[in-house]
Amino acid sequence: MTAVAKARACASATTSSTVTSRAGARRARMSAPRGHGARGARRASASASAAASGERVTIANDPGKEDIVVTEETRFEAVIGIETHVQLNSKTKAFCRCAYEYGVEPNTRVCPVCMGHPGTLPVLNSAVVKKGIMIGTALGTKIRRSSKFDRKQYFYPDLPKGYQISQFEEPLCHDGSIDVVLPVEDGGEVKRVGITRAHLEEDAGKLTHAKGEDGKKYSYADYNRAGVALLEIVTEPDLRTGREVAAYGAELRRIVRFLDACDGDMSKGSMRNDVNVSIRPVGRETFGTKVEVKNMNSFNAMARAIDYEIARQEELIRSGRGDEIVQETRTWDEGAQKTVTMRKKEGLADYRYFPEPDLPRMNLSKKFISDVVASMPELPSAIRARYASLGLPQADVQVLVEDKELVSYFDRALDSPAKPSAKQVANWLTGDIMAHLKNAKLDISQLPLGAEDLGEFCAMIDSGEISGKIGKDLLPELLQRGGSAKKLVADRGLSQISDPAEIEALVDGVLDANPGQLEQYRAGKTKLKGSSSAPVSRRAAVAPIPPSWTRSSSQSSITRPLRESRLCLVACNP
Repeated sequence: MTAVAKARACASATTSSTVTSRAGARRARMSAPRGHGARGARRASASASAAASGERVTIANDPGKEDIVVTEETRFEAVIGIETHVQLNSKTKAFCRCAYEYGVEPNTRVCPVCMGHPGTLPVLNSAVVKKGIMIGTALGTKIRRSSKFDRKQYFYPDLPKGYQISQFEEPLCHDGSIDVVLPVEDGGEVKRVGITRAHLEEDAGKLTHAKGEDGKKYSYADYNRAGVALLEIVTEPDLRTGREVAAYGAELRRIVRFLDACDGDMSKGSMRNDVNVSIRPVGRETFGTKVEVKNMNSFNAMARAIDYEIARQEELIRSGRGDEIVQETRTWDEGAQKTVTMRKKEGLADYRYFPEPDLPRMNLSKKFISDVVASMPELPSAIRARYASLGLPQADVQVLVEDKELVSYFDRALDSPAKPSAKQVANWLTGDIMAHLKNAKLDISQLPLGAEDLGEFCAMIDSGEISGKIGKDLLPELLQRGGSAKKLVADRGLSQISDPAEIEALVDGVLDANPGQLEQYRAGKTKLKGSSSAPVSRRAAVAPIPPSWTRSSSQSSITRPLRESRLCLVACNP
């Protein structure tokens, strides 16, 4: 990650806190509350603590303006930027022929090139460039036709070369934005997030810290991951809450998965998010001191880590300890549910960037870029718009677009010869079928019920050939065994009659077979009407009348009006 990019992701300006005396500062520290309970209670407690010690807490305002006095009424807002390392799923590493596979025996996917042995030369993997262009295009960035690689110098046990090949001054992608759909429970609004840059680089190895057989602590280095291709994506500081960050991360993961550029598995490190968090009083333009938070292996953990860090910084400022907010890297402790100091941030001078001498400039033709863009599949944003045009509710759209395989299954069901309605397919797919997949711990690709068979099943309900109730009775067997719904209905003898002419003939037959009850009806005993429905139901399974005729889904919804009309006709014409 370049210092310039980080500065643009979340610019830093030190927040200063002024306390009238060092003794007062010590009292404030002793009285400041710990933990991460109710945020409002912490704010009141911290402010009350400072007030009780006779201190006035102030923080710097924008240049040329008076300092801000922090009171209980002072409100803060977070300024958040994200750096995401996306591991590109090419067959080989970025600059050598070593294959990468997660979880294999340590140090078995290495060679002299990725280990940085003298006399070796890197060769750029073209598949890595293509996937970078795809992701950059999906993020609305400009693609740089001519760029270069740089050496980023730093020394760490998991970096065998002692440097990292990256892009500093001329990233492949720059200046873009994506629209993030917030969860329905958060209002379902669309938030635009700016993309500062996306650049290619190679990954480092992995350190595992554990005790040895002698009981001493050791750090074990696995260099299989060293040299694997990454695309680092840096946002503008446009996000304000943990839930917004989680929504952005989820959208980015959808994009890279739909492009088949990365599997997005955070638990395996395929997609790693580092978040820069600072806070400032509402209305101030100058950013506060940014703190980087790492090691969050889920979007839920990201939201909780950010919310904790926001509350931690606000508590420090309110209690007169704003100078304790320093530019550092903190790690998220899932067990303790808090961030803890990991290391102080390295400055720009530490990296000593210079152009990579073993790689020429990367020059891309217009045709190369246009061919890559033309090969891209439909993106999540376009699919959402297409599904919305079908009249699907936003909640269903979000569920469907969450998974590339689910989108494919839904589309194939809609395109099946039976031509079911989109709403019918979405209702069954996002409801009963998704519940079954969750309980059975299956992916949609493992479902025995094929997409075309689901389309046939839904079309039978659309046409009134079977009722929704019968559909619920049939679905468990279809989910377990698959196959044709029409065949299953026929085998079980559940075919229904929805033709009014056929039902009228059945009603006439029942009336002819019950002359005594017909005479009582003619004599005014109309309560006999209900008794005529059972014989009709016994003679045939009657489908619900189509929605355009009546809203009722019960069998009597069609037989009752026809039965009553036939009774009236016969009664009036004995």
